[in-house]
Amino acid sequence: MADTPENGAQPAQQPQQQATSRVMAQYIRDMSFENILAQKGVTGDAQPEIQVQVNLDARKRNADNHFEVITKLNITSKTKEKGEALFVLELEYGGVFEISGVPEEQMHPYLLIECPRITFPFVRRIVSDVTRDGGFPPLNLETIDFLALYRAELARRAEAEKAKVN
Repeated sequence: MADTPENGAQPAQQPQQQATSRVMAQYIRDMSFENILAQKGVTGDAQPEIQVQVNLDARKRNADNHFEVITKLNITSKTKEKGEALFVLELEYGGVFEISGVPEEQMHPYLLIECPRITFPFVRRIVSDVTRDGGFPPLNLETIDFLALYRAELARRAEAEKAKVN
């Protein structure tokens, strides 16, 4: 007789290995804050216009299953009226992760989507503290959609490849 449950249901397939990640370390790799307003002064109304650029970088480390993910922010604040610079903040924030159970073909998106999501609250706090301590109201970054950022980068690379071929 076949090995089936009494209710006639098929036996469950073996579950896939559960993806796990641990944050091994977090650190500021590089940071620069320049208060241009204090250095040069600004004429007229200083209504700020903030621009945030985000770049991500990931690499495998020497230890098994260890990866380093760097979130790079370049934040500029200029006056809306004349475009005069108020401040510039550059931050490279690193996280070292031990990751297991993620299939090789899914590792790239995992590193560039999930890992930055984990470290983002710490990045947000640093930006807030540095802008406040630099003499400005604390800049509280909106949540970054790392999935949309990843998809946009894939689309940009596809367009660049298409332009190379033509």
